[in-house]
Amino acid sequence: MSTRLSLFDSPLFLGFDHFEQTFDRLKKSANEGYPPYNIEQISEQGLRITLAVAGFSMDDLDVQVENNQLTIRGRISEEQDDRTYIHRGIATRQFQRSFVLADGIEVRNASLDKGLLHIDMERVIPQSSARKIDIKSSDTQGNGKSPKALAAIDIDSTDSDEGNKKSGVSKSKK
Repeated sequence: MSTRLSLFDSPLFLGFDHFEQTFDRLKKSANEGYPPYNIEQISEQGLRITLAVAGFSMDDLDVQVENNQLTIRGRISEEQDDRTYIHRGIATRQFQRSFVLADGIEVRNASLDKGLLHIDMERVIPQSSARKIDIKSSDTQGNGKSPKALAAIDIDSTDSDEGNKKSGVSKSKK
């Protein structure tokens, strides 16, 4: 049995196991070569992926985002036509190309123009979610208030003198 060494085995990396899954997906998609693509920065927060999809129509293409992974699929249905090709160099095979998106990257739109599929994305800067956490004492109740201190019992001196005499307790004077 082999043990796999992980970068995120440290107890200091709680909840980061999804990064390891992301690295595994990247390794699997690194060997893909078709279709060729470009990635460009189109504004300060904007990105565009352009894929060369000559011969594909909008109906032949599918673009999806799931779990921070952008997946583009292409499939041309094989029509039965009467064409005889002497050389067929334009690739019309099916493909799937995946891109792992960082948190905060949102796909805005996709368009097909002159055999190029453009997918526009934008980096959305998240709002700060910092908040103060109140620290409560362990002797506080669930409502956040301290329990009431026990109230002292006032005893009328005339009543207590009689009770003290019977029990043998003497009252001290103030």
